Amino acid sequence: MDLSFTEDELAFRDEVRAFFGSEVPAEVREKLIAGRHPSKDEALCWAQNLARKGWSVPQWPVEYGGTGWSPVKQYIFAVEMGQAPAPELAGSGYDLVGPIIYTFGTEAQKKRFLPRIAYFDDWWAQGFSEPGAGSDLAALKMRAVRDGDHYIVSGQKTWTTHAQYADWIFCLVRTDPTAPKRQQGISFMLIDLKSPGVTVRRIKLIDGCYEVNEVFFDDVRVPVENLVGEENRGWEYAKFLLGNERGNAAWIGISMSRIQRIKELAARTRVGGERLIDQADFRKRVASIEVQLKALEMTQLRVVSNRSKRQKGTADPAGSILKIKGSEIQQAIAELLLDVVGPYALPYQSDEEIERKEPPIGPDWAAPIAPAYFNVRKVPIYGGSDEIQKNIIAKVILGL
Repeated sequence: MDLSFTEDELAFRDEVRAFFGSEVPAEVREKLIAGRHPSKDEALCWAQNLARKGWSVPQWPVEYGGTGWSPVKQYIFAVEMGQAPAPELAGSGYDLVGPIIYTFGTEAQKKRFLPRIAYFDDWWAQGFSEPGAGSDLAALKMRAVRDGDHYIVSGQKTWTTHAQYADWIFCLVRTDPTAPKRQQGISFMLIDLKSPGVTVRRIKLIDGCYEVNEVFFDDVRVPVENLVGEENRGWEYAKFLLGNERGNAAWIGISMSRIQRIKELAARTRVGGERLIDQADFRKRVASIEVQLKALEMTQLRVVSNRSKRQKGTADPAGSILKIKGSEIQQAIAELLLDVVGPYALPYQSDEEIERKEPPIGPDWAAPIAPAYFNVRKVPIYGGSDEIQKNIIAKVILGL
């Protein structure tokens, strides 16, 4: 299999790289390089800038606003965005619920929601996990009971990323508690977060940021027209969605950018009278991560090359391999950055403290590194834990 890029793909990469180089605001780029989070306004501004360029939903079909790019060009775009670096696109609309709507939704749903997702007029959150139903997602209890032309929704979602910013949330809800299998009684529903009975409560994470939330639903009336696909078939749609999420979870470009950051900081840091970057043991650790990242890149290119052959509405189980290894590399990079910062990791500062311009202890670049390390402890868990991914690999790929 030839995994090298064609001349056309290399020219496309140059075009994308030039656009990111000129269009990402300098202050946002510096924030991302330092390991800090962009604000909501910064994330939305960048997303809408991409929308004006016509690049906001590159993987969508052309009829819904997509670019018509091949899977390889979509891959190049994602890698360049991470390597630039540029902000991740806002919310869970363009990559998660958007493909669900255009694959399984009604024409009315496509007309209503897809343009607003493509132009980031609405910020979407993902409502899957619940207390007691995370990796075992089929244990979810949030109920939706049919009442005429509405469902009455009651329950709770948790660890809901950026729900404090969101306008809408897509949820898995239990519509048939008597189904013989738990997965058979679940439906996929779109809910307006401004609806009466919805309460969003922020959760402060160990890195000092408010990235996730609890969302409570107290007898929320949701129109039946907001049900996606067929009632009680939401588990099928969720598997499709999670497969897309995992398939995009290798973080190739982001990891490339952070390795470059490690090299730059290690060249500034002196230990025992010499630069850290010149120490043999440190260089071996950097090289080991780079080799693993190159292998992951080759694996993702193989997955990308097979993407166009897959049946519509199905996800590639190889995404689980990308998810596991991508998570491991993310954490290894964070640990290496922690070693670079050394004792200055202890008095770390959250984004809010840095925004308040509280004076750091140690070099300016040290403050965000420990929070970034804490934040990536989550990556082997969300989108399905490593244990779940290994089960998928064993069952679907290896046939065990």
